[in-house]
Amino acid sequence: MSPAIARSSRQVGRLIHRFRQEQGYTQTQLAHLAGQRQEMISKIETGQGGVKLDTLFDVLAALRLELVVEPRSQSSAADIEDIF
Repeated sequence: MSPAIARSSRQVGRLIHRFRQEQGYTQTQLAHLAGQRQEMISKIETGQGGVKLDTLFDVLAALRLELVVEPRSQSSAADIEDIF
């Protein structure tokens, strides 16, 4: 897995969706692994606001992913959108 950059909740949601599918999980299966409801996985994947950080970390852990924070690159938001 290569590192991925996200600068918005929508981009984070797209990444989670992609990694979930790569690992062969349905939203319901991922929700069960993360101790969440399927509706919450859908909310995260569509980039809706109001998701608690603890919930996001539960989902990342279930997908065996981690959050890395580093200084922002010089790429524009449009460049990052092309990744998705």
